[in-house]
Amino acid sequence: MLPGVLKPSAKNIALIDCNNFYVSCERVFNPSLIGKPVIVLSNNDGCAVARSQEAKDLGIAMGVPLFKIKSKIAKHGIEVYSSNYCLYGDMSARVMAILSNFSPEVEIYSIDEAFIDLSWLSGVELLNYVKQIRAVVMQWTGIPISIGIAPTKTLAKIANRVAKKDAKYLGVFIYPDWSHEQDEVLKAIAVEDIWGIGRKYSIWLRANLINNALELKNSPEYLIQPKMGIVGVRLHRELNGISCLDLELQPKPKKATCVSRSFARPVKTLNEMREAITTHTTSAAAKLRRQQQSTMAITIFILTNRFKDNYYSNSITLPLPVASNRTPELINAALRGLEL
Repeated sequence: MLPGVLKPSAKNIALIDCNNFYVSCERVFNPSLIGKPVIVLSNNDGCAVARSQEAKDLGIAMGVPLFKIKSKIAKHGIEVYSSNYCLYGDMSARVMAILSNFSPEVEIYSIDEAFIDLSWLSGVELLNYVKQIRAVVMQWTGIPISIGIAPTKTLAKIANRVAKKDAKYLGVFIYPDWSHEQDEVLKAIAVEDIWGIGRKYSIWLRANLINNALELKNSPEYLIQPKMGIVGVRLHRELNGISCLDLELQPKPKKATCVSRSFARPVKTLNEMREAITTHTTSAAAKLRRQQQSTMAITIFILTNRFKDNYYSNSITLPLPVASNRTPELINAALRGLEL
């Protein structure tokens, strides 16, 4: 990197993350759950997809199948809830609407995360402002949030992790200005915990003696680029305080829309399956219209319980003659696929 060519960003990007979001939503409507271990299950009640801190402290892992932890649930009195995505979507919309009052630039990153630009603030004024955001979101929605602020989105992710994991920061952490303090923060972040680093990259990085965010930041760019390409170069520069990832203020059009549900009991007749396919396709068509999209193909897939004997999985994709989001046309195609 040539001196003077790339300079550290002067931005203040805040990442707002709703803590244990699905569990927090359930607690809003059932305050008796506060302080108790709680888990929320996937839409087929098969795996834990959200855990309260109390449940995490009991060793409940993310994605663990329900049948593997039934004895632990009984022993510790863990509260178990089926997922309610309509509720979670509504609560997410409320949180994001509040954030839009605090900044004109908001990127909704996921159902429980958003980046916002606070570059016009600094110092004590910035700290007080984000504390106010946290207080207002809690007061108006009951959802606790963590906020990390840094010059780049990648560093904001790391700052948010510190805010969430270290109780002394009370849910707010601003990435430090001094290099030695930055080094201490980055040194504590394992390489696989860096935003954008998957399993394969983390194995390769550790094989090259790059074990944490600080070591990745200090590695030569020419080592990163051949293996990780432009994605790795951007990540490396973001760790060095050079903003390469702008806020995406308009969500990208979805490449696919999926509606899937599991049954409370085994389905044994073709008529029951037709009814389910019709219901799910109707929901998918409504989603497409809300997104102002149409589809050129439809895929129908059927799975049985993977934790039981005689596991079955199959799917078929049918092209449509003309792109459509009309419910009758999509239902006809889906039912035709079921028969094939």
